[in-house]
Amino acid sequence: MATGEVRLEVPAAPEFLRISRIMAAGVASRVGFSLDEVEDLRIAIDEVCFSMVGPRGRAGTITLTYLLEAGQLTVDGAGHFSDGLGNEPVVSAISNQILAAVVDECELSASEEGPHFRLVKRHRPA
Repeated sequence: MATGEVRLEVPAAPEFLRISRIMAAGVASRVGFSLDEVEDLRIAIDEVCFSMVGPRGRAGTITLTYLLEAGQLTVDGAGHFSDGLGNEPVVSAISNQILAAVVDECELSASEEGPHFRLVKRHRPA
């Protein structure tokens, strides 16, 4: 399995979140994740990114770092917003349940710099 790091920065608008899902799918499939694992990761990326930008988007960007390690993929995300709307990711109860079902670890936080998330998906060999 390959190791390394891939970075992506996208505008903080819902229509650009698709690019982050495509990148997650490409990276995960490249390192041997099953189709189900890839889809789980795509769902998780969509949930956490949408929690940061909301349905209307935000002024700024989201930076995603995909870290490839032995047997797992970690995705770190950070929002960089200039709209003064706050830095707390808004995650619904159903989104929390979805995240718990599709990834092995999920952390969401807020700081003065902006909202952050960390997802970990471990590969389960067949």
